Amino acid sequence: MTGTRRAAMFAMVLCALALSIAVPLRTYLSQRDELRDVGAEQQKLREQVSALEQRKSQLNDPAYVEIEARKRLHWVRPGEVPYIVQLPGDESRNTESERPSGKPAAQRSWYEELWESVTHK
Repeated sequence: MTGTRRAAMFAMVLCALALSIAVPLRTYLSQRDELRDVGAEQQKLREQVSALEQRKSQLNDPAYVEIEARKRLHWVRPGEVPYIVQLPGDESRNTESERPSGKPAAQRSWYEELWESVTHK
């Protein structure tokens, strides 16, 4: 019977050790995975910051800003004649809606515009 008691006591001690090691081990593994994920996210954020800093330096260049304004907003310098070239397949495109209007924007406050939109509809 003493051999059985020893085996039972050994099994209980072994189970207690396994349980006492399991929780910290699980915590360590989950924290290690979380640290890896945070490191990957931090690397992505560093890449985004560098891309935004590069974009900022581009936007500080007046020549680049002029190129963007001409390309995106179809702006021209005074005295230049703007041309819109239509390629095959562009017949269905409405170029009038893409062209900026020559009218200056109304200098009214937001609540005046809101009131006008409510009363005219």
